[in-house]
Amino acid sequence: MINGYWIPVLHSHLPFVKHPEYDNFLEEHWLFEAITECYIPLLRRLKLLEEENIDFRLTVSITPPLAEMLDDSHLMGKYAKYLQKQIELGKKEVNRTIDDPYFHELATFYKNLFEESEDFFRNFLNNNVLNGYRYFYDKGSLEVITCGATHGFLPLLSVNEQAVRTQIEIAVQAHKKHFNKAPKGIWLPECAYYDGLDKILEDKGIRFFIVDSHALTYGKPTAINGVYAPCYTPHTVAAFGRDAHSSKQVWSSKEGYPGDFCYRDFYRDIGYDLDFDYIRPYINPDGIRVFTGFKYHKITGTTDYKEAYQPQIAKDKTRDHARDFIARREEQVNHLKQMMGRSPMIVSPYDAELFGHWWFEGPEFLYNIFKELNKNENIKAITPVEYLEMFPQNQIVNPNPSSWGDKGYYDVWLNNTNSWIYRHLHEMAIRMEELAQRYFNTSDFNTTRVLNQMLRELLLAQSSDWAFLMTTATATEYSVNRTKEHISNFNELLGMIENNNIDFDKLQYCEYKNSIFSFIDFRIFITS
Repeated sequence: MINGYWIPVLHSHLPFVKHPEYDNFLEEHWLFEAITECYIPLLRRLKLLEEENIDFRLTVSITPPLAEMLDDSHLMGKYAKYLQKQIELGKKEVNRTIDDPYFHELATFYKNLFEESEDFFRNFLNNNVLNGYRYFYDKGSLEVITCGATHGFLPLLSVNEQAVRTQIEIAVQAHKKHFNKAPKGIWLPECAYYDGLDKILEDKGIRFFIVDSHALTYGKPTAINGVYAPCYTPHTVAAFGRDAHSSKQVWSSKEGYPGDFCYRDFYRDIGYDLDFDYIRPYINPDGIRVFTGFKYHKITGTTDYKEAYQPQIAKDKTRDHARDFIARREEQVNHLKQMMGRSPMIVSPYDAELFGHWWFEGPEFLYNIFKELNKNENIKAITPVEYLEMFPQNQIVNPNPSSWGDKGYYDVWLNNTNSWIYRHLHEMAIRMEELAQRYFNTSDFNTTRVLNQMLRELLLAQSSDWAFLMTTATATEYSVNRTKEHISNFNELLGMIENNNIDFDKLQYCEYKNSIFSFIDFRIFITS
């Protein structure tokens, strides 16, 4: 008898980064690492589950910027070269470690891993990672949801409601473009909610979204079932709240599974450990040492002393942790069902990059969870829509403004490191709205090109990633430069419109470099 349900949700997102002016650009490797360490390992294990006739349900957000990059021929051409470089390094490492009883086996392990990844990319995925998500989405075992068009932090953009509407509408259009169907759900960027957002979501056909727990527990009225049942907003969109227990058990490196001493150490990498001249062809061209993905040590303990990583032992450990995870969820649902009088749900949202990038064994852990659930009669994995279909009657709650950022509200994205960006974003949105009204009926091809590119630059400037990275002081210079680049591009394009003098070289360069959303139409920004 099923006593409760588990709803796992993975948020897959990266900011749109494309630099065709360089053969090798450091920040493009964010995408290449995520594909190799997270997306392909996950899809490979989902395929294995299918081959083993094991039923599973997983909800994954593929944000529009990520989908656009995964579908970009220029970036995927670079990714194919990246994989070749990794295999080349793997072969060199096998030769270098031939007399090392510990690291030779690991070098072979990594060489084989990269070769298997390339084979999966070229054959099953047909050189497009989205094909894997489409495959399982169409089969019904995977629910793919959308996000904001460029992961804009919606509460801080809501000064101009049309800016928020555009973020959602473009996201829906992008989802239809890449998956041939409209999204049923959305991962709100940074899980950030503000009062009234549900009306826009309802207008765009969104049925559910994910929020952090305090959005419901501090909602009006308080959610009587906490986060263990969805709540309908005043505009009948379902809000699914994050369960803190199952989340912390997985994402915490100190208290959760990823901190187990048998698992691979993230920070020890041959990109930093080996002789510079040897490793130079495989790090950044300007000589900056970076992670290569060849990591030969396990966590071992809390000191700097690290022992050799043992993949099989780590793999076995994921089975133990999967069993423990399911046992704890069973305890939860059995207790909650007695209190609630209905089968509870446990929503476990995570950054997808945790599984494989930060926690190398994460995809194997998920694989083992679904294998364990296949034998379990008390708890079942489902999607949010499936739960709503089983339990269509739910409490109406107005969620509390919130996010899943540090301290739970908005200050990660609005503080003294990044507050300067918003006056520009708001002014750009005002000008975009004015121009959409003024040129709504234009038939001039080049004027339309300029206005469409202005909207792309606005959307890219709105990405919450830049404000976040400024706060964390991670890639700060790049984040500041990207924000200023899009503001500058917008203003230059605005000048072309106002002066009736188009710089076609500049326009063409912007269209090529910041090529997101080929379907874009500036008229979307007109007040509806």
